[in-house]
Amino acid sequence: MLRLEKRPQPSKNWSYGAPLLAVVLTIILGMGLFAILGKDPVIAIKTIFWDPVFGQFAHFYRPEVVKKAAPLVLIAVGLSFGFRAGIWNIGAEGQYIIGAICGAGVALAVYPYDTRWVLFPLMIVAGALGGFLWAMIPALLRVFFKTNEILVSLMLVYVAEVLIKAFSIGLLRNPEGYGMPGSRNLRQYPAAANLDLISGTGFHWGALTAVFAVVVAYVMFTRHQFGFNVRLAGQSPRAAGFSGVKANKLIIVCLGLSGAMAGLAGLFEVAGPSGQILGSFPSYYGFTAIIVAFLGRLNPIGILLAGLLMALTYIGGQAAEAQLNLPSAAILTFQGMLLFCLLAVDVLTNYRFKIGKAEVR
Repeated sequence: MLRLEKRPQPSKNWSYGAPLLAVVLTIILGMGLFAILGKDPVIAIKTIFWDPVFGQFAHFYRPEVVKKAAPLVLIAVGLSFGFRAGIWNIGAEGQYIIGAICGAGVALAVYPYDTRWVLFPLMIVAGALGGFLWAMIPALLRVFFKTNEILVSLMLVYVAEVLIKAFSIGLLRNPEGYGMPGSRNLRQYPAAANLDLISGTGFHWGALTAVFAVVVAYVMFTRHQFGFNVRLAGQSPRAAGFSGVKANKLIIVCLGLSGAMAGLAGLFEVAGPSGQILGSFPSYYGFTAIIVAFLGRLNPIGILLAGLLMALTYIGGQAAEAQLNLPSAAILTFQGMLLFCLLAVDVLTNYRFKIGKAEVR
């Protein structure tokens, strides 16, 4: 009889091997999905994973992969602090939206004032502050009223989506847009333009900030007392309390940090790739970043690699839709398979298969 037996200690090999196996299983299942839809599965996988990096038009796709990965990595790194501590911020999407509104609002409020090196830093501060304050709502409710931060942060996403739609047809609407919804295009506004730092690579200020966040987070997790407290709180809350870690303070810091980083991601997105406040602005980066965080094992380096992989599925998926006439729902299903495969394979980190009769207790 094949049964699952709990391991005495989590397997370190499976902890790192599970994401790789999950990717392989996702590709196999995806090939089956594409075959059912009547497409050549090998060509479909090649279009998604190979062509954007090494194909004929890779010079066009590679910068887009970097632009897509930047907000995913930035948000996921912020989430990793809370997730490691057992604090579950599921509402990063809302904090991402509010950061975009606040950052863009600063630029639009002073239009046509155009001093880039003064205005752009103010936008960055406003974006981070907006995300931080939005994350403080579930944080303070958790600390003072013991509410569930998962539910509160998730519900605030829908509030943020309503707000951005309201702003796009109200306060931030382009007065020269002939009544059409949407703000001025910030990409045509040099003071706020999120231009490439290295031309033709897609490496903009948001990507630089994401890489910086990865480095800082890695140092904090491996060399700093705060990172140790975060890991200890997640592994043993009681031991963390005995060692002097203040749980309420940790909740506020972790949620505030993840909110600020999500807000930064929203600001960089609206100041560059997206360009304007629109009701359709949400790109579900906040939700996808949760997959990225766990696919990267809540490790900053792993998150960077997972973010690039997830961005590749986005860009490659768009190419597959255009070239192979695949429905967008098939690409979304393929991306969702990655999470399910990761959850399934991750069981082997704490359990192992064993052949024999189950013990009777």
